[in-house]
Amino acid sequence: MLTGQLRNDIDKLWEKFWTGGITNPLTVIEQISYLMFARMLDMQEEVAERKAARTGKPFDRLFPDTSDGQLLRWKNFHHMSGKELHKHLKNNVYPYFASLGQHSEDEGLGTEGTAVQALGHIGEYMQDADLEIKNESVLVSAVEMVNNLPLTQSDVKGDIYEYLLSKLTTAGINGQFRTPRHIIDAMIELIDPQPTDVICDPSCGTAGFLARTMEYLNKKYSSDAGTFTDEDGNLHYTGDLLEPYREHINKQMYWGFDFDTTMLRVSSMNMMLHGVNGANVLYQDSLNKSIKEHYPEQEEEFFDIVLANPPFKGSLDETNTNPDVLGVVKTKKTELLFVAHILRSLKLGGRAAVIVPDGVLFGSSNAHQQLRKELIENNQLEGIVSLPSGVFKPYAGVSTAILIFTRGGSTERVWFYDLLADGLSLDDKRTELKGEGTNDLPDAIAQWKQYRGLVESNASAEEIEQGFGDKAQKSFVVDAKNIADNKFDLSINRYKEVVYEEEEYEDPKVILQRLKGLEREILADLDELEGML
Repeated sequence: MLTGQLRNDIDKLWEKFWTGGITNPLTVIEQISYLMFARMLDMQEEVAERKAARTGKPFDRLFPDTSDGQLLRWKNFHHMSGKELHKHLKNNVYPYFASLGQHSEDEGLGTEGTAVQALGHIGEYMQDADLEIKNESVLVSAVEMVNNLPLTQSDVKGDIYEYLLSKLTTAGINGQFRTPRHIIDAMIELIDPQPTDVICDPSCGTAGFLARTMEYLNKKYSSDAGTFTDEDGNLHYTGDLLEPYREHINKQMYWGFDFDTTMLRVSSMNMMLHGVNGANVLYQDSLNKSIKEHYPEQEEEFFDIVLANPPFKGSLDETNTNPDVLGVVKTKKTELLFVAHILRSLKLGGRAAVIVPDGVLFGSSNAHQQLRKELIENNQLEGIVSLPSGVFKPYAGVSTAILIFTRGGSTERVWFYDLLADGLSLDDKRTELKGEGTNDLPDAIAQWKQYRGLVESNASAEEIEQGFGDKAQKSFVVDAKNIADNKFDLSINRYKEVVYEEEEYEDPKVILQRLKGLEREILADLDELEGML
């Protein structure tokens, strides 16, 4: 958890970037990412050097063992003056970042290539890294702040980057925007990923879903037995139950796709700072037909879990869209195509939690009905959480819902939850609210777990109906046959029963007599006032 001082330091640096002429928050995060990357490369080299000194074994160097090569290390350049620092970063350090991406693809580089591969794909996305900090004073301040960040503490460095990402307040031209962290956390808890799963976000953006899943696993699988810091400054949990899964977590567990290279850089850094060096954060438009060529294994029946908030708006060129996805739903709408793609990418029995605009739930076009029919008849649509329209402000005011489904089988019933409040105001400010009735998320999660407990224990239809049959409550179930009879309409208002309280009024004659009495009192007061004059 970040201290107030650390937050203040980041805020001050952010203000310096602003006054120094860099006002795009994504550019600020990108520039800080480059500096953090430079420092983390040096930290990784130091760890390898200490280990080699203890064991006497050679190690894979990231930096050439020459005077010029060693000058690329953070510890040897971070103290430079502004003008000298700017020139060194632009002419030497950042071009070296570009070479890292080339090294990782060069199988003939031997140990150096192996060392770079340990960084995951982030080296590839640093190829076009460019220093955009023109103000030397801002650059020195940025380097000084990054040098003081506690990046050796694994439980803090992820929070640092999360705090930086929280400052993203503008939507991209493709409908990209940051999913609120508390919504991500709720979706992860609804799905409950395991350390053996293979998890994907097909439109990963800043990798919020993937990074927060790692946070969720760290909390769930670390006991309270205590902590210790090793000689390299890394924090360890003595009750770390994830240790047997570390290789899987670092290499195979996390997959993210995006076609925005800036987002790929940011998301790779985000995963790195959350302790996952080998996350598969890859350049790819998940709906493009080229995915069948570049990632044929991951394109179909590969993932155990998909967590996503795919782009809502947009219409794709059918000629470039994956034909197998079009086979599921014939449309140009990205929100429908992404759900179809996610269905195909899941293994049989794989689960997904996906944010969709409300139009997906009740749209009357053939494509809308076709997709909903596919979810109900050929898969298990398990739950729908209706979100209030202000959840994604200030980016968008559209009403949305979370779809929870499993690939394969067929749907018996669908669990609905009418979430009216998420703990924040539903205006553009999104300020935190406290008090009873201001946050339905904990209740939604508790109700879902109760419902899933009944389903997994093979409870009878009568038992489920007894617990979730009252459609006047926030949480209730609807039979799949009822949904099919309503053209597969999944909007919660179609099934929710609204109970109106009967209002009782007095007899009109009584009300009329009261009005006359009031009129007489007014006239008497006026007569009294006239007498005084």
